[in-house]
Amino acid sequence: MARLGVKIGKIRLKNPVMVASGTFGYAKEFEQLVNLKDIGAVVTKTITLNPRQGNPMPRICETSSGILNAIGLQNEGIDNFIKEKMLYLGKIGAPIVVSISGGNVDEFFIMARRLNKIKAVDAIELNISCPNIKHKCLVAQDKDATYEVVKAVRKVTDKAVVTKLSPNVTDIAEIAKAAEDAGSDAVSLVNTFLGMAIDINTREPKLGNITGGLSGPCIKPIALRMVYEVSKNIHIPVIGMGGIMSASDAIEFILAGASAIQIGTANFIEPGVCKKIVKGIEVYFKKHKIEKIEDIIGGLKV
Repeated sequence: MARLGVKIGKIRLKNPVMVASGTFGYAKEFEQLVNLKDIGAVVTKTITLNPRQGNPMPRICETSSGILNAIGLQNEGIDNFIKEKMLYLGKIGAPIVVSISGGNVDEFFIMARRLNKIKAVDAIELNISCPNIKHKCLVAQDKDATYEVVKAVRKVTDKAVVTKLSPNVTDIAEIAKAAEDAGSDAVSLVNTFLGMAIDINTREPKLGNITGGLSGPCIKPIALRMVYEVSKNIHIPVIGMGGIMSASDAIEFILAGASAIQIGTANFIEPGVCKKIVKGIEVYFKKHKIEKIEDIIGGLKV
């Protein structure tokens, strides 16, 4: 049996297949559809310091080979998350990565410090790249701001820190390097691409927020290229995502340099896709006589 286990910071995943934040709720929503123990790690829906109502409706629309969403980080806030959601998450048997987003450095600092005290939290993912909130510039679009946020979080937690990067930048490798320099244990990329859709009959935007984040198979080639570029320029693990729908897609990201991958939009189409992808990776390893995942991470022949 091939060894699919991989280490991200201090946490050990039994396989490299994770679920992406915002596409799996708080795991309980999928408990009747998926054996949660089959997943390498669960990344929660992003939480913020205070409750957020999110953006106006409509918030989701389909587009060519993808989905546009403008949820706007709707959530109940960290108090409710710790009191209500962590009770369940701590019992599912898979590593828990809590995704957080803040309006400023202090909010990231406060949330990370609180989560650091919770044993069941295995890692913290810093969502500095959501395109669906009203800011002139995302943290992930500024290397100095990225460094500042990661550095502040690193001071208050000894848990694994994963920094989630935006593709809506000129040089994503530069931002990844800033996260590494500040103490991030890994980076995850890419978050959604900023896009929009128009109803030609009403001449109105299809999203209440006008613009939203584009995900799905249509973004995979660009996401793959970005993972490849980042992995060549940093020394910490890269977690790849962006349009992964199958084991073949996942293996492409691993060959490009990803140590693990996250499944997002595919969860909406086929809730059991994670287990299917794990099985597909195992079949690929057996066919090519690969003993462990480290043997092919960054194994692209150029």
